[in-house]
Amino acid sequence: MARMFQISKYFFMAMAAMLLATPAFAQGAATSNPYGPLAVGIGMGIAAGLCGLGQGRATASAAEALARNPGARPGIQLFLFIGLAFIESLTLFTFALLFVRTA
Repeated sequence: MARMFQISKYFFMAMAAMLLATPAFAQGAATSNPYGPLAVGIGMGIAAGLCGLGQGRATASAAEALARNPGARPGIQLFLFIGLAFIESLTLFTFALLFVRTA
């Protein structure tokens, strides 16, 4: 029990030192990174590609569910549209970040 107390004491001391030292490393002005727009563009491509895969998988699952149980069409369709809207919003947020980051 004493060993556990000693380990947790050192852990909390290290966490306090990290949290108190954070303002010391703050920088005044951010320097411009020449590869920033390229990185944001690659990130947008990855986000769009993965969202496309997610939308395809969601649509395939909904089509399979409708094939198994056609009577549940209203519920499946509602959740499909909500899910597709959430997936598409991730791409739109990344697209907005592209403009914020590169401007």
